Amino acid sequence: ELSWQMKQAEKQQRERENEYRRMKSGVDYGWLVSYPKHSYDISPGERLQLEDMCTKIHPSYCGPVILRFRQVVAEYEPEAQEVSRLFRSVLQEAAEKIKEEEEAKKLARQWNTKNRTSLSLTTFKSRSRISPFISDIKTISEDVERGTQPNRRVWSMPEFRNTK
Repeated sequence: ELSWQMKQAEKQQRERENEYRRMKSGVDYGWLVSYPKHSYDISPGERLQLEDMCTKIHPSYCGPVILRFRQVVAEYEPEAQEVSRLFRSVLQEAAEKIKEEEEAKKLARQWNTKNRTSLSLTTFKSRSRISPFISDIKTISEDVERGTQPNRRVWSMPEFRNTK
């Protein structure tokens, strides 16, 4: 995609130069000129850096990255030398977006883990009811069934009764 966009940028650049010459001189000698098929190429070091950046992009993001790159190239109409810099910026943008999404997933996982630990308290309560008939804890229903009066509660505040 990068090499194709570079070729397209060179082609557009030649067309702009030819149009400028035509306007300046008034004569079109474009049919005499033969252009090299591909005159600009990026350096091997820059190519390796771009390839390294591409390896950090997950395959599921390749389509959106290519679409974004095409959109940026169409928007700016860069010269051939600028295409690789635009590609680098699109890759950096995608890498940042991927990193943000991974952090969001990590936070979501932590949130789900915290929710699970809080749910363990409810499962702890249910464990205490494994054998309810052996328990020494008195319930209201047991008091009613036996016909006994439940123990009077002790309040921290005195009870105020209307005595008339």
